[in-house]
Amino acid sequence: MVSAQSSNLGKTYSLMMVKSFLIWTFTLAVCLLVVGFPLVVLMATVGCLLSIVLQSVMPVSAVLLVAGALIMFNVMAVAIAAGVLTAKGIHPSDVKWLNWLHGEEDQAQTTVYAACPLTCDIKL
Repeated sequence: MVSAQSSNLGKTYSLMMVKSFLIWTFTLAVCLLVVGFPLVVLMATVGCLLSIVLQSVMPVSAVLLVAGALIMFNVMAVAIAAGVLTAKGIHPSDVKWLNWLHGEEDQAQTTVYAACPLTCDIKL
């Protein structure tokens, strides 16, 4: 009985780790694309210059090599960062600035309509 419960807890823990890793991967990829857009432009510029330089050495596959290396670098950076955050036990729900990820409403903003000062106190 005890071994069955510990096996079930192990499966639940491993599923939580996989879920946390996948959520971190998604979040970091979105942040890299949206917030890190200047970094992506800089990497594309460096990649273009590097492929022009490598074109004289290996004319057939210079662009393919540079593009593959840049894409692999981005994928590995996101995967390693997600792995480190998951291994440290930081779950995305623990991070305060990720409220957009799990749909929590920001309580600091309240909607005030322009007509409300004129019509809110009227009792019919």
